[in-house]
Amino acid sequence: MARRAPAERIARLRDEIRGHDHRYYVLDQPSVPDADYDALMSELRALEAAHPELVAPDSPTQRVGGAPAAGFAEVRHAAPMLSLDNAFDEDEVRAFDRRAREKLGGDAGPAARLAYFCEPKIDGLALSVLYEDGVLVRAATRGDGTTGEDVTANARTLRSLPLRLQGQGWPRRLEVRGEVFMSKRGFAELNRSQTKAGDKVFANPRNAAAGGLRQLDPRITAARPLEMFVYAVGMVVGDALPDSHGATIAQLARWGLRTCPDAERVEDVEGLLAYYDRIGKGRARLPYEIDGVVYKVDAYAAQRELGTVSRAPRWAIAHKFPAEERSTVLREVEFQVGRTGALTPVARLEPVLVGGVTVSNVTLHNMDEVERKDVRLGDTVVVRRAGDVIPEIVRVLVDKRPPRARKVKLPTRCPACGARVERSEDQAVARCVAGLRCPAQRKEALRHFASRRALDVEGLGEKLIDQLVDAGLVATPADLFHLTAQQLAGLDRMGEKSAANLVAAIEHSRRTTLGRFLFALGIRDVGEVTAEALARHLGGLEAIAAADQDALEAVPDVGPVVAARVVEFFADEANRAVVDAIRKAGVRWEEGAPRAPGTGPLVGKSFVITGTLPGMSRDEAKDLIVAAGGKVTGSVSKKTDYLVLGAEPGSKLAEAERLGVAIIDAAALRALVGP
Repeated sequence: MARRAPAERIARLRDEIRGHDHRYYVLDQPSVPDADYDALMSELRALEAAHPELVAPDSPTQRVGGAPAAGFAEVRHAAPMLSLDNAFDEDEVRAFDRRAREKLGGDAGPAARLAYFCEPKIDGLALSVLYEDGVLVRAATRGDGTTGEDVTANARTLRSLPLRLQGQGWPRRLEVRGEVFMSKRGFAELNRSQTKAGDKVFANPRNAAAGGLRQLDPRITAARPLEMFVYAVGMVVGDALPDSHGATIAQLARWGLRTCPDAERVEDVEGLLAYYDRIGKGRARLPYEIDGVVYKVDAYAAQRELGTVSRAPRWAIAHKFPAEERSTVLREVEFQVGRTGALTPVARLEPVLVGGVTVSNVTLHNMDEVERKDVRLGDTVVVRRAGDVIPEIVRVLVDKRPPRARKVKLPTRCPACGARVERSEDQAVARCVAGLRCPAQRKEALRHFASRRALDVEGLGEKLIDQLVDAGLVATPADLFHLTAQQLAGLDRMGEKSAANLVAAIEHSRRTTLGRFLFALGIRDVGEVTAEALARHLGGLEAIAAADQDALEAVPDVGPVVAARVVEFFADEANRAVVDAIRKAGVRWEEGAPRAPGTGPLVGKSFVITGTLPGMSRDEAKDLIVAAGGKVTGSVSKKTDYLVLGAEPGSKLAEAERLGVAIIDAAALRALVGP
């Protein structure tokens, strides 16, 4: 009885506090004075301190964790977090509606009255949250859409995100997706506190929200006024959800998840445009920043029929508000040197607030662009920014040009190394001729070499590469494989453990594939797909290096320009020396026999991968399929030949079963590929 009494009181307190939290943070309808709420929390904390065995992870007292984390673990999303295509005017919205109708059966078919779900496009950070048996167990950022960062400890500090779902009937596993943001009021309060403390203020609510959610110390996240609206379901296992997006959003709200109060269901393109107009006119009165609205076909059956293209769904689109423009003064133009030696002019501006972001630097792309716009030092220029689009200089206000405005001149010497700069008459881009002898090119080449889809050296970031090059420890990618933990530990912000971890990551990267290695070399115009095609059809590195223009042009995805780049790269003795040094350092891969175009055991077959595969990552499975001539897509459709199934699959499994797609495991995939 003595044990049951505290347990019962703790349970009642938790339920009561959760109810107050929901009314305050989700419904914006406070139900008790702050003093009464604080008294309830104090009693709960005291009871849990006296009975630690009764503490539960979904208790309201557990929102803020303990010590800072060493880093974020990777989380692979059960279903990809897709991007959205954009529409910038009425014609593009009408075209989106027309495409959807045509694919769903046209005006005479079932799409005659097409329903959409509309919502403001909040300027924040996408978050995926997993509930198991109604309890929050994991939260992850969007990342690259396939893999994000585990920010569970930080997400638990969001008061508008319930640690336990309300009501009943929720699925056994439910992954919801939403936008973490900072309200206008919260952002203003945060910057006031930053100013009072003498700290730097934040440029805009989006940056403040994104930075707050990605703090290694969840106590810092808890101090930020972060909020979240849930806008979709990513994966569900167990009881089915309603058959439309709008009905699902309503159900999520009944389970205590916060949804956007300004979302609305409309019909047909006229309903879309009316919603856009209504939200646009009331934009200034909204409590949060938005850069447009989002339209989604409401019925899930129609969404499945429409499917996706590339990394964007055909059933949704973002309708952006017109670009915001501001004028400012161009003070200087500096030239940055890229991986291939290209010199990019960058305008340094008097800082100006454009579309909620303080802009002080704008790329001018190349000298042709500088000359076309007649940009001069001292000019007053108009800067435009629409949503997340990179700011650009739209035009020069010539009538405000000062008498001594100077023309921008291309340097004859590289600003990074002093080597000669060349610009062909038929080329817009000027380049430093020093190659890897130039420290700027060296740094960019190393960043590319270590990137995720290249050699994938985890932990080798931009600032660390800068230190390695500046300290003279690394001149070419081959030097990475000779670094010691002792050398690394002597660098800024690198302790013994971090150094040992990086050495282990470099060691792990020695085992790769030929396609990845070719991509990592950074040959001009050779992207990931082209590198895989070269590896697949020529079989080995020496065959590629020895191939002439005609042999290379016979490879799919390789045209005359790319073929010339490959020939030029391997004809350079310095490049060959770097490649040889990398191979001598132990970088290796399995080479295959040359294969004629259009051959391979999986040619013409389309695959989708879901879940965690035993013995291989999804990237490795994709590489295996592509190497055998197959194609990997992100969503299941009638054209899918095989679904490769791993542990904890997402919604793709149900879709494959519905469409009758063949379902295989990793072992069966290996059998299809053959020896």
